[in-house]
Amino acid sequence: MSDDDLDPNMNARNLAEPLRRAIGERYLTYALSTIMHRALPDARDGLKPVHRRILYAMRRLRLSSTGGFLKSAKISGDTMGDFHPHGDAAIYDAMARLAQDFTIRYPLVDGQGNFGNIDGDNPAASRYTEARMTVMSEALLEGLDENSVDFRPNYDGRLEEPSVLPASYPNLLANGSSGIAVGMATNIPPHNIGELINACLHLIRSPNAVDDTLMQYVPGPDFPTGGVIVEPAENIATAYRTGRGSIRLRARWHVEDLGRGQWQAVVTEIPYQVQKSKLVERIAELIQTKKIPVLADVRDESADDIRMVLEPKTKNVDPDLLMNMLFRNSDLEIRFSLNMNVLIDGVTPKVCSLKECLRAFLDFRRDVLIRRSKHRMAKIDNRLEVLEGLIIAFLNLDRVIDIIRYDDDPKAALMYEDWSRPHQSTIPRATDERDYRSPLTGVDVKALELRDDPDAVERGVLADDGTSSAVPRRFVGRSEGLSDVQAEAILNMRLRSLRRLEELELVNERDKLMEERAGLEDLLASEDMQWGRIKEELNEVKKTFTKGYKRGQRLTTFAEATEAEDVPLEAMIEREPVTVVCSKMGWIRAMTGHIALDRELKFKDGDGPRFIFHAETTDKLLVFGSNGRFYTVLAANLPGGRGMGEPLRLMVDLPNDTEIVDILVHRPGQRLLVASSAGDGFLVPEDEVIAQTRAGKQVLNVKDPVKAMICKPVSGNAVAVVGENRKVLIFMLDELPEMGRGKGVRLQKYKDGGLSDVRTFTLEAGLSWLDPAGRTRTVSSDELTEWVAKRAGSGRMAPRGFPRDNKFN
Repeated sequence: MSDDDLDPNMNARNLAEPLRRAIGERYLTYALSTIMHRALPDARDGLKPVHRRILYAMRRLRLSSTGGFLKSAKISGDTMGDFHPHGDAAIYDAMARLAQDFTIRYPLVDGQGNFGNIDGDNPAASRYTEARMTVMSEALLEGLDENSVDFRPNYDGRLEEPSVLPASYPNLLANGSSGIAVGMATNIPPHNIGELINACLHLIRSPNAVDDTLMQYVPGPDFPTGGVIVEPAENIATAYRTGRGSIRLRARWHVEDLGRGQWQAVVTEIPYQVQKSKLVERIAELIQTKKIPVLADVRDESADDIRMVLEPKTKNVDPDLLMNMLFRNSDLEIRFSLNMNVLIDGVTPKVCSLKECLRAFLDFRRDVLIRRSKHRMAKIDNRLEVLEGLIIAFLNLDRVIDIIRYDDDPKAALMYEDWSRPHQSTIPRATDERDYRSPLTGVDVKALELRDDPDAVERGVLADDGTSSAVPRRFVGRSEGLSDVQAEAILNMRLRSLRRLEELELVNERDKLMEERAGLEDLLASEDMQWGRIKEELNEVKKTFTKGYKRGQRLTTFAEATEAEDVPLEAMIEREPVTVVCSKMGWIRAMTGHIALDRELKFKDGDGPRFIFHAETTDKLLVFGSNGRFYTVLAANLPGGRGMGEPLRLMVDLPNDTEIVDILVHRPGQRLLVASSAGDGFLVPEDEVIAQTRAGKQVLNVKDPVKAMICKPVSGNAVAVVGENRKVLIFMLDELPEMGRGKGVRLQKYKDGGLSDVRTFTLEAGLSWLDPAGRTRTVSSDELTEWVAKRAGSGRMAPRGFPRDNKFN
């Protein structure tokens, strides 16, 4: 439907439009709103709108860092009602994060009460907690009343809010930020403020400095939870240069000597944004599943600080080996993804390098300095105007008093009076002794002395009526009169301000303001002076928030990653004899020691023994399924023999319709003969059937109704095959191919039925089997001549005395 097809008489509120355009426009509006007003921080003050509004609301509530606390519910309520029309729970959650010293590098909110912990527990409800600003947040708001930033109407137009905070330090990199917008995201790590300011100072001295040079001052992030960065310096440099990358962060740990050779590892700092409780649960799971068999126990002994104790199974375990296994399998080591996507000037999203982030802050600080200087100049000009009027009033005090006392409209009279001409006052002098000398005119008139002087009238310094109004004065003023501001200031002047020392104070104040104004004019005219002033301000911030600040020192250190060598798992397990027992229903267990294989054991009702053999805890067990897959199980991971064991299907992904063909102890370098019920098979090295996952490894390819049937170690030089038809075929072992996976080759040809059993033996020693009485019967090589043929033959009926079950046993 085109726009031309629309009925012009339709109500404008009910006009139709193409669905694609309607959805596109609305989704674009939502995307822009999310990017600019929710998810991405501003490069200038490093804050998102919700954080900025929280701090501004706290400032309006006068919650200074040295003042009292106020209920968090009041703070989040004012923020929601005046500036941020969203849920109070979201606002309180954002405010709580600003108070968590394990979440934010330099907390902006000083919380009192339960604001959550590193275990992942949520803060208490807002009605139970209190908060106020910190010194860091006050530094972000410094200069807000000096027209340093633009203000914009709030959501309903009743009030105004700052579009950005003045920010006297680079908060974007100091505290970092994270957020997910539409089609983009940001994840900026926190840094040390002292290092950032040093980099800013260098960037002021050398505007063309590159990111690699700035890394001499900012070697990497500084996380609030400490830890050790093990990422190579060149990778960190690439991440800072491009704005994207990842950084490996490890927990900090040390070894505690318990005496007599015993030791334990103690973790004192965990990676950033890792919940300690979940980390302990994960390590406990690794112990339970025996994925780290050298670890015996984990204990959380944390109080105000972090103390996680890791206890090895034996004192002979290498601490570095244990920790490297934990680094590999748990969140004791993480990768922090760096994505410095920010809003430039609060409008344009851009992935910035380290230099670009610092440059955005410095350019903003220059704008703030210029705006504050102009604002101060306007204040000075206004005050100088007032001072000029006050000085004129003091030099013409009698005339001012006359006007105020007798004029019907004293303000208009003051504004239109010509202050450049002399004036004769009609106000009588007081009779007590006063000093009427003006510091500006140098004239000293004392009423009592003049009255006692007989020549005072003749000299013209005393009037005939005895007043001193005829004292000659120099009137300093202007002929055009006073301004409205000056006249108002004179009329608002208190009587106590008429003391003679006030004139000196006014002149001194005027001179100081004139000097300050000249300095501001020079500052606004010189870019070098502006950068010099910014350097002074940054040095003051550095002095405040480094040495004397409790979190000013670097918390995260750097080290080279000590990678663990690929040590065989059995080398880390204490070697002990066990007896592996697997029932017909697939319940497996490992009994301590080598017990008699014919010993009577307990099984579940309806179950019984199937596999029982001797092994050691360091062995790997190969489980061959009827689907042709090999599964690997560690003997050390088997459940103990006190119970009935556990289903083998829970340890590996063995399908329910798949039977267990055989369980073998892995012997490196040995070969296996595998064969299917159809009589196809081949040789496979044991080393190639080891499975690295629970899903196992496919070796013998079979399709229904054919199933994998045989898996036997290879020994000797000949192969004996017997089919369900009791025909036996013997051929040389070298006729079988060695493969890693496949269907195999034909071992024996059948007209009816399939394969019954296969074994390998040494032809010269003859073929042996057990008779029904349990005696060993051996057929010599000379007697086996008639059964020896080429592979894939039909064979001949089994020799006399061959077992009725068609098994070589």
